[in-house]
Amino acid sequence: MRANPLQRFGGLIVLVAGGMAVTAFAPLGWFPLAIFSLAILFNQWLLDSPRQAFWHGALFGLGYFGAGVSWVYVSVHTYGQVPLLPASLVAAALVVVLALYPAILGYVLRRMAPGGSWPVVVAVFPAGWVLAEWLRGWLFTGFPWLTIGTSQIDSPLAGFATLLGNYGVGWATALSAALLLALLRGRLRVPSLALLGALWLGGYFADRVEWTGPRGEALQVALVQGNIPQENKWAPENLLYTLERYSALTFAQQDKDLVVWPETAIPAFYHQVADNFIPYLETELQASGTTLLTGIPVLDMSAWRYYNSIMSIGDARRFYYKRHLVPFGEYLPMRWLLGDRLDALAVPNADFSAGDDEQALLRAAGMPVASSICFEIVFGAEIIQALPEAALLVNVSNDGWFGDSLAPHQHLEMSRMRAKEAGRPLLRATNTGISAIIDHSGRITARSRQFEEIVVSGTVVPQQGATPYVRFGNLPVLALALASLLGGWFGSRKKDRARRTAQTRP
Repeated sequence: MRANPLQRFGGLIVLVAGGMAVTAFAPLGWFPLAIFSLAILFNQWLLDSPRQAFWHGALFGLGYFGAGVSWVYVSVHTYGQVPLLPASLVAAALVVVLALYPAILGYVLRRMAPGGSWPVVVAVFPAGWVLAEWLRGWLFTGFPWLTIGTSQIDSPLAGFATLLGNYGVGWATALSAALLLALLRGRLRVPSLALLGALWLGGYFADRVEWTGPRGEALQVALVQGNIPQENKWAPENLLYTLERYSALTFAQQDKDLVVWPETAIPAFYHQVADNFIPYLETELQASGTTLLTGIPVLDMSAWRYYNSIMSIGDARRFYYKRHLVPFGEYLPMRWLLGDRLDALAVPNADFSAGDDEQALLRAAGMPVASSICFEIVFGAEIIQALPEAALLVNVSNDGWFGDSLAPHQHLEMSRMRAKEAGRPLLRATNTGISAIIDHSGRITARSRQFEEIVVSGTVVPQQGATPYVRFGNLPVLALALASLLGGWFGSRKKDRARRTAQTRP
């Protein structure tokens, strides 16, 4: 008897499917491939025992994260100056850890619902997927990079972002994959097709609902992309040149309400420039009625704590301290336990402190601003904590750490999702690109290319009001996913009992 090709080559198929899913994200944006990739994984799980589902989930994860977060090696080796072997081990370890999420999910789902009924395919698998993604974005401070919903920012399913956030879009994506699989396997084709059509039409029409409205007049804004090479950024001899470049680019602009500089655009501690460069900026900005938001590191010498921060200049000096730091990038987890054992990795900037969760919002051009720095923009539930008070979002980043990899494109795509969830325009300023002005619907209205010195100018309309996601966060989608998971499980068990009873009748 010849083996089923899906069983014989299942491992290779799901590995390729995992890698294929990455093409659904920026820069390619082939969003239907995310659905096809999950359908392949779900189909393989239907053929698997719990143990096989674990390994096939792991292989899917290795393809998915191995391709999708390959930029970690670039950050650690090329710009963190960590030697090739330990940098490779760090990147590989991260991929393996991330691959455990689909691996464990596959095992749990097949242990929980071993059948192949319609409720298992349509209710259990998609709900399990979104719950696993939420856990990945929460456990161990979270790493919600490449959540599948982000790949749909340009598809009709993105309409669910204002209702249920990115995880809701992810659930709709996984449900689309499950319904497609049910159609191909001949399981309740009419209900599956009807539900699939209703799902996509629902996303399309949800996208037409405006939950927020204008707050005041449109603002003229500029994002300054200095394009300072990462290897030169912190060299003391380059400090004056950097400050002059950003100043010249800024004051060449006319009639701007708000100017944004990138993360650590001022490569010196605040106290080192507080009495010279900052007063110069204040004088120039006040003369033109412009507010400047800039990244700058701050040293609290009373407690000897370092902060990655955003400073507002032009009216009063105010600061936002980054709250969600990058493990092993901005701090070493469990330093009390590890001590100096990881110092051999030469982890850059590994001694920052986290800012308080409750911080007063910065104000720019008379509007309250929800501020975030680099990695923080990937956490939707944290961004909406400043809403509905904030009228716009500002994210500063230094994507120079990523080089010419997938990361800057993926980072921008996640920023677009945050704008759409919040119903707020977002200004994203980066050192080497990609800087962009994003409207409250998640559309890019102006952007830069990478590795160019440029000022991105445009107009944004501050917004007021609250989307359902801003009001309720991730709670509704988690409750619905859990209910779907349990409902599908009970439905599957009931159907299996009925089938066994029928088989035992004389």
